[in-house]
Amino acid sequence: MELIAKNISFKYPSAKKFLLEDVNLELDNKKIVGLIGDSGSGKSTLCKILSGYVTKFQGEVIFEGKPLPKKGFKPVQLIYQHPEKVMNPKWKMSQVLAESYDVSDDLLAEFGIQKSWLTRFPQELSGGELQRFSVVRSLNPNTKFLIADEMTTMLDAITQAQILDTVLKIVKERKMGFLLVSHDMDLVDTICDDKIYLKDINAAMK
Repeated sequence: MELIAKNISFKYPSAKKFLLEDVNLELDNKKIVGLIGDSGSGKSTLCKILSGYVTKFQGEVIFEGKPLPKKGFKPVQLIYQHPEKVMNPKWKMSQVLAESYDVSDDLLAEFGIQKSWLTRFPQELSGGELQRFSVVRSLNPNTKFLIADEMTTMLDAITQAQILDTVLKIVKERKMGFLLVSHDMDLVDTICDDKIYLKDINAAMK
């Protein structure tokens, strides 16, 4: 299972310079890889391109030998740093999950999600509680590759460890690909089999 980025370049319409230029990246499900870069370097934008949430760019993204599907479920799922920004504030948490799939009670329990939280709205939960939902929602049975974009930065150390440990266990059980995006070198060194520095693969930063 391979996720390949070929000659990815991206520039915001109002910008004079490219944020990403001629980025090439090859990932698979055999190694957990860490992507490291400074704030504002384009990590999040690259994540959105790799998962199909940003579609206007130069180059191509290939997953399992084919272009990413433009419609329907995205096999490459992205977990954002700020879950509150990607959840419908008018939906209860049960609806937020149901939009993706029918989550089992066992999986909810694995992530420490209490049944009482399902009847609440996003704004009624803490950042750590919301991120648990965000991660669970991304673990659809059809998910084949997971990208975590600074997903635990806003969490306390205990919640961070709980979520990461559970995610890593599921990733290995399902033989999924996993890209961890972070500026925390200790975290990357602890979890990842390999690491990539964005400055080394992004011509715009050279």
